[in-house]
Amino acid sequence: MSRGTCPRVNSCGFLWILSAALFAVKVVDVDAYSCHEVRTAFQLRQIGPLHRVPETPGTDVDLLVCKHQGPSCCTRKMEESYQFAVKRETLQNIGSYSFELKYLISGHADAFQDTFQYLISFSQGHLSSLLEGTYSPLSRRALPHVNQLFSSLSLYMRGANVSVEAAVNRFFDSLFPLVYTRLVNPGMEGRGSEGNERADCLRMTRQDINPFGPHPATMAQELSEALGAGRQLGLALEEGLEVMNATEHLSLSKECIKGLVKMVYCSHCRGLTLIKPCVGYCLNVLRGCLASAAELDQPWRRYTGFLEQLTHAVAGHHSLELALLGVRDHVNEALLYAQLHGPLITATVDKVCGLSTGEPTSMQPTTPEVTTSTVTSSTLPPSAPPSEQLLGQLAHLRREFLMYLQRYKSFFAALPEMLCEGENVVDDSTCWSGDDVVESYTGRVVGNGLQAQRQNPEVKVRSPNPTLAQVKERLERFNQETQESFPGLGQREAWEELGSGETEEGSATDCDDEDGCQASGDGKDKTSHTEASSDGKPTARKPGNDGPFESPQRPPLVRVIGGSLPSGLAMPWSLALLLAVLGMQWTLL
Repeated sequence: MSRGTCPRVNSCGFLWILSAALFAVKVVDVDAYSCHEVRTAFQLRQIGPLHRVPETPGTDVDLLVCKHQGPSCCTRKMEESYQFAVKRETLQNIGSYSFELKYLISGHADAFQDTFQYLISFSQGHLSSLLEGTYSPLSRRALPHVNQLFSSLSLYMRGANVSVEAAVNRFFDSLFPLVYTRLVNPGMEGRGSEGNERADCLRMTRQDINPFGPHPATMAQELSEALGAGRQLGLALEEGLEVMNATEHLSLSKECIKGLVKMVYCSHCRGLTLIKPCVGYCLNVLRGCLASAAELDQPWRRYTGFLEQLTHAVAGHHSLELALLGVRDHVNEALLYAQLHGPLITATVDKVCGLSTGEPTSMQPTTPEVTTSTVTSSTLPPSAPPSEQLLGQLAHLRREFLMYLQRYKSFFAALPEMLCEGENVVDDSTCWSGDDVVESYTGRVVGNGLQAQRQNPEVKVRSPNPTLAQVKERLERFNQETQESFPGLGQREAWEELGSGETEEGSATDCDDEDGCQASGDGKDKTSHTEASSDGKPTARKPGNDGPFESPQRPPLVRVIGGSLPSGLAMPWSLALLLAVLGMQWTLL
C-alpha cells in the first residue's frame, strides 16, 4: 500500500524537500517584508509611540520627506516623530560638544577671578600691617581708607565702572589730612569746625600741594596697567560664555530638519536601520544646518587670540602680583617723602589753607628716631610673606588655560565635522546618500559659511540665523573695543621672532618643574612636551592625548592707552622686594 502511494522512495523524498523549500521561501519572503527592525529602532531611540510603526510595509503611503518607490515602513505620523527626534538629538549633540568648551571658559573665569581677589586681599593686609606696625599714630584713622581703596580695586577687577586712578587719588586725598596732623605736625590736629575745615582744605588741595611726591602717580599707573589687563581678561571670559550660551539654544530651520531626517531616518523606511550616511553627504547637511554658526569662526579665532595675549599680559611676567604687592612700598615711600619734606609742605599749606595756628612742630629738623624708624620700615618684611603658591598660581592657570584653549580655536568651523564623526559616517564600500545605498557620495561637498551654501545640494539656506548674527556682531564689537583699549595685543611681529624658550630679555620663559616643564639646556629635554610639526613649527601635546595642538605664542608687552613705563620697580626698595619674591619662587626648584 505504501508502494502505491509512493512507488519510489526517491520520488517521495523529493516531494518533501520541495515542500520544505517552498515553506522556507515563504518564511523568508514574509520576514523580508516585515517592519520588525524598524519598530525595534523606533522604540530603542525613543522616537515616539510604537503604535505609529506598521507591522508590515505599506504601498500607498504619501510621505513628505522620505519619498521612494516601493513599499515603506514609514507613515506621515512617523515622519513627524522623526522630525522631533532628529531636532532633539542634533541639539543634544551640539550641546555635548560645546559643554567642554563652556566649562573650560567658566571654570577658568572663576579661577582667575578668585586669584585676583585673593591677591587684592593679600595686598590689603600687606598695607594694613605696615600702617599698624610703623605708622601707629595714623593707622586707626587710615584703615577705613585702605579698605575703601581695595574695595574699589576689587570692584574694578569684577568689571564695575570704577577708575583705578580715581581710587588711588581718593585714597591719598583722604590720607593727607592724617599725615599732616599726625606725622608732619604731630599734635596739630584741631577739633570741631576748625579741624574739619583744615581736613577739607587738605583733601581738596592734596594734588596741588603734592605732599607725597611722584609715588601716588606711579602707584596709580602701575595698578592701572596691571589690573587693566586682568579686568579685560575677566570681561573676555564672560563674553565667551555669552557666545556659548547663545549657540546652545540654536534654532534649526525647517529645511535643516528635513535634511537631517532624510540623512538619519529615511533609510529606516526601507528597513535599513544599520546603514550609515556617507561622509560628504553628512558634511553637506550639517554645514547647511550650521551655516550661521560657521560665520562665527573668524571673530571667534580673533577672540581666542586676544584671550591668549591677555592671559600672557596678566600672568606672563608676574606683573599683576608685583603691582599689588608693590602698593605697600609705594605708600611707605609716600609717607617717608612727606616727612622728609615737612617744612616745605607746612609752608605751602599755610599759604593755601591759612589755617595753621602757632609754629608747627614739623618746622624743626626731623628727629633721628623718626628718620630711622621710617627708613627701616621700607625694608621690613611683610607680616605674611607671599608664598611660592601665591606668585605661581596665575602662571599655572595661564599654562593650563592656554593648553586647552588651543583645541577650540576653530570650534565653530569644525563643529559639522565633529557631529558627522558622532554619526559614525562611512566612506568605504557602501553608505547612505539620502536616496539610496551607494558605494560613494558623488555630490559636491561645499565649505563652511553662508556664501558656500549657495551650492549646497542637500540643504537650502534661505537666510542667516538672526540670533547668531547678533552674537557675531557683539563678538566683533568686543574684539574691536579690546584692540582699541590694548593696541599692543595686535603687534605680534615683535615677539613671534623670539625663540620658543626665551623672553625678550633672553631668559627662559617662566616655568617651573612643579608645572611639568623641564630645564631648557640644549633643547633636548623639552621633547616630552613639544614636538616639531611637519612644517617646522613647534607643537605641544596635551598629557594623555596624542593629538598635537599649536604651541601658544609669546605676546608683546601690553600697555593701556595713555600710560607709560612704570618706574617704581627701579627704586632700591622695590628691587629688594622683587629679588626677595623671586628668591622665594625658586626655592622649589
